[in-house]
Amino acid sequence: MNEIVKDEKINIKGGRIWQFEPSSDSYRLVHQIGLIEKLDAGYRIMLTHYPLFYQLSEHRSVIANETDRYLRKKGILKYSATAVGERIDTKKGKVPQYILAFNSDTIEESLLPDLNIISLAVTALLRGRRVERKAYMLEKDLDKAREIQQSILPQHAYTFHHYELYGVSIPDRVVGGDFFDYLHSEGDKDHMSVVVGDAASKGFRAAAQALYVSGALRMGTTYDTKIASVMSRINALVHQTFAEEQFVTMFYAELSNDPKGLLLFSNAGHNSPMVFRAADRTIDLLEATGQIMGPFPNATYKVDNTHLSKGDVVVLYTDGVVEAVGGGEMYGEDRLQKKVIEFSALNSKDICQHLLNDVLQYSAAAEDGDDKTIVVIKRMA
Repeated sequence: MNEIVKDEKINIKGGRIWQFEPSSDSYRLVHQIGLIEKLDAGYRIMLTHYPLFYQLSEHRSVIANETDRYLRKKGILKYSATAVGERIDTKKGKVPQYILAFNSDTIEESLLPDLNIISLAVTALLRGRRVERKAYMLEKDLDKAREIQQSILPQHAYTFHHYELYGVSIPDRVVGGDFFDYLHSEGDKDHMSVVVGDAASKGFRAAAQALYVSGALRMGTTYDTKIASVMSRINALVHQTFAEEQFVTMFYAELSNDPKGLLLFSNAGHNSPMVFRAADRTIDLLEATGQIMGPFPNATYKVDNTHLSKGDVVVLYTDGVVEAVGGGEMYGEDRLQKKVIEFSALNSKDICQHLLNDVLQYSAAAEDGDDKTIVVIKRMA
């Protein structure tokens, strides 16, 4: 408004900005400038007295005789009204968020084309500012979401008796649905659990689900150390809280300070972790022991076991690893097995990082992907 009134090339000497307030069904004066007689600050005009304003959604600008007594006393006998901003629904139709009323020595129909251009330009500017503001707020929300999600992930490296662990989770978007954790029961130094999970949905929905399940696991393992019971309870919670298409796959393993290297596990429809056997340099798979979590409230989860010897390596991962696409083909389990064998002599951190780098390089040219999580457990003694 200020720039328009100050521009000597435009035959307008003053103007006012009126803002629609749905609560009172009226327009309130929010700004006035120029060589015009000032109105009382905050003066209101009722929408019911200006039915012509309903035409502004279609015509953008109108010129009419003033009927408001107060405004006529101020010398406004004829007015122009130009629509700016969003269109707001009322009982009788849509009206503009703002109305620009300009003063000129001669308010004639010939002024309408100029007023329409002003309407388009200012509305576009407001829309651009609104988009920028939303983008800024979204960026802040994304930063906070990323911060929250990173806070639930444990430190990458962990040492437990004979075992060395290292995990990394990389979301495909700002936030993702993969998660992993190292869990302990209070006061128990001889057992620990490692969990890797994948929420089926994408983006914020998946991240929210991952946060929920991670929190439930931490609370659940505080009070209940039986794997089958924990798995069943998590399944029931996911079923009660999320739609059935928002299922979760999860692998839960328990390590102990056992000289024979006992590892207990339950696999809820998750990618089968790979166990590298140092003695004969072969790979075993820890297959599913139950269904995915969520759609089947009465599902049961069996507990299986294996033993780890010195030098054995367990690689837990999510489907974003083996389904990473490069050159039109997926990375695949066969390639992952070969790489696990190739890197098996390294420590857990280097194995994890080498595997992840290989996957990322393989799929570097892909435009779309999935979250990628790898956790490596290696028995060192």
